[in-house]
Amino acid sequence: MDIAKLWTDFTIWVGDGTGLSDTILHVHAGLAVLLVARLVTGRSLGTLIPLSLVVAAEAGNEILDRMHYGSWRWSDTLVDIGNTLFWPIVICLAVRLRPMVARDVASHSTAPEPLPERDHPPIIVG
Repeated sequence: MDIAKLWTDFTIWVGDGTGLSDTILHVHAGLAVLLVARLVTGRSLGTLIPLSLVVAAEAGNEILDRMHYGSWRWSDTLVDIGNTLFWPIVICLAVRLRPMVARDVASHSTAPEPLPERDHPPIIVG
């Protein structure tokens, strides 16, 4: 059983069935693996665990492509890696940096100074 051929046939079947380009399929696959990894591991998208699983899945995909085609097709491989990893990396960085941004805003708040205490009750006119 040739697993590389089965995988390539499956990816071609998905592309033909959806009508989506290889580029769009890689973008969707990267996001799908990221979200499934988040659900399965229970770890935040800001940790490197879900992102690492996306990297592993894409490495597996490209290795199977290499096995099927008999050599690295570097122009295709590098574009596939970029398309698959771009948004998961952006999401991971955004979630990791978000608490720092909120903390910085809170520490540099420009809230008005409180009013001084009064020595007498307020005067009510009316």
